[in-house]
Amino acid sequence: MDTIYEVHGLTKRYGRTAALNGVDFAVTPGKLVGLLGPNCSGKTTLMKISAGLLQPTTGSVIIDKVPVGVFTKAVTSYLPDRMALPTEFTADDAVSLYADFFTDFDKVKANAMPADLHIGDKIGSMSKGTQEKMQLCLTMSRAARLYLLDEPLGGVDPAARDYILSTILHNYSEDAALMLSTHLIGDIEKVLDEVILLQDGKVLRQAAVDELREETGESVDAYFREVYKC
Repeated sequence: MDTIYEVHGLTKRYGRTAALNGVDFAVTPGKLVGLLGPNCSGKTTLMKISAGLLQPTTGSVIIDKVPVGVFTKAVTSYLPDRMALPTEFTADDAVSLYADFFTDFDKVKANAMPADLHIGDKIGSMSKGTQEKMQLCLTMSRAARLYLLDEPLGGVDPAARDYILSTILHNYSEDAALMLSTHLIGDIEKVLDEVILLQDGKVLRQAAVDELREETGESVDAYFREVYKC
């Protein structure tokens, strides 16, 4: 099958420190991929480069057969690991902004956000969990080819996690791919098709979840704890 997301020899250096060091992998459409690794393993740097927010030192990222640039931003829906919208915005303001910026944005879908998001409330007055849900709804209301979700479950309660996972599963199509990074592996491994494990800025392993479980006799969460134990 053709790939939708390819990373070739990707390196990002800050002075003498390599946040990424020769990363290679490929993802095919229809896959929900977990990007896993401890803090400072390069997950956020990889996503920011893929979203066109950082420039690599060397190497390349190819999305839908095109190097990262203006075109790939139009087909990539990125959820950052922190609130990226002005806190004085209301959710309605955010919907209007996305509708202006992205031609693939489905305003009807976004306006169907759950009642507890309180469309008229300012972002700054929302709880962290509500902010996370709102940003995710905006991100998943695009008909993108690639979704990049950086820690979508971070800092929210279990009920919010269930809502977020349900939103993810029901809002991306089989001709798209979705990658999410998280430390909460036990909460998401049941929905993952593949995992990519990063360590010290390198790909330690890419594997199908079912194959990994069969090979190791462990859950992905248990395997992660074994690989990265102190």
